[in-house]
Amino acid sequence: MSQIDIRHEHGKTPEQARVAIEEAAAKLSERFGMRSQWQGDTLQFNGSGVDGAIQLVPGAVRVTATLGFLLSAMKGMVEAEIRRVLADKLG
Repeated sequence: MSQIDIRHEHGKTPEQARVAIEEAAAKLSERFGMRSQWQGDTLQFNGSGVDGAIQLVPGAVRVTATLGFLLSAMKGMVEAEIRRVLADKLG
């Protein structure tokens, strides 16, 4: 199993960041078939071959994920897509 750990800094307010993360999660859900749910300031997500979280921290978000066997082979592509969506939604 492969691990992903991304920290993405931004200049948004906590409320703006939460909306942006919800939009990013919706986009990633379309791409990877994930489900998500907020627990405090952390958006927990899971799907076929992936489990993880997007944590809101002051001035940044932190994405952690564990990829199953099949997605592990595509870790680079998955990580690049997460980074692209974060950059698009958070700047």
